[in-house]
Amino acid sequence: MQKTSLFVLLLLPFITFAQLKKKPDARLQQGLQQIADNFKGTAGIYVQHLQTGEWASINGDTIFPTASIVKIPLLVGLFNKIDKGELGYHQSMVYRDSSRYGGSGLMQFFKDSSVTEVSVLAALMMAYSDNTTSLLNQQLAGGGAAINQLLEQYGLKDTRVNSRTPGREDNRKIYGWGQTTPREMATLLAKISRGEVISRAASERMYRLMTKGYYDEQALTQIPPYVQAAAKTGSIDESRSEVVLVNAPHGDYVFYVGTKNIKDQRWDADNEAVEMIRTISAYLWKHFEPKSTWTPVFRKDKF
Repeated sequence: MQKTSLFVLLLLPFITFAQLKKKPDARLQQGLQQIADNFKGTAGIYVQHLQTGEWASINGDTIFPTASIVKIPLLVGLFNKIDKGELGYHQSMVYRDSSRYGGSGLMQFFKDSSVTEVSVLAALMMAYSDNTTSLLNQQLAGGGAAINQLLEQYGLKDTRVNSRTPGREDNRKIYGWGQTTPREMATLLAKISRGEVISRAASERMYRLMTKGYYDEQALTQIPPYVQAAAKTGSIDESRSEVVLVNAPHGDYVFYVGTKNIKDQRWDADNEAVEMIRTISAYLWKHFEPKSTWTPVFRKDKF
């Protein structure tokens, strides 16, 4: 054995396989490309197996609207303040109905002057994609500019908060509340799962919050219910997207499916973009867990 090969083998515990894999996996790339080619719109996909480094990318560095997936960067910004001691995770908050914002979520239905706490704001934002708490969390995190600066520190050059962020008005017109690329958002979630964002304690708490989502009828329907997954969906008329990290039996894998310019803008369960997300999730589960005998039953019965 050559000395250089032995040296690499000795360092394997300290070198991620992702650093050794320079090219996408051909079979995985081809399978995903076939799915994306049938989609009526623009699709972006990035997937990586975190143990082997196997990966594939289709428009992985193209910018897509985040819609509610922007709430992951908001969560990071919030936990940065908590980790610094500038906020308390269980710090009391008083809800004012002047903060009410429509769309998804529960806090808009709270009574004015209801006493809550920061942990509830974080939990509602991630579990129910609560818009009211998300805007409050963005403020508590120091605003979009502070969050964007933090994202840049983690090497994310395209993932940004646009809404209510001075200087990003033009980006908001194009992408809405936030923007990202499939590779960057998948990378951010992977970093959180490894305890590399803010601190190990902060990362672990953020990851726990992301495993308890209410909106589980897209990618998660194609993953066994007994397998833990952290996920966040994002939906607006012209875009449906999702980021997922699966704690699979034979190694964790992360993927992001982003869409834009979609032709099918119906808010139905069989929306084409949503169906594509399910198809990709099913394909990845079978690819990484080929011996699994579990089969999905989503919408084959009354549940």
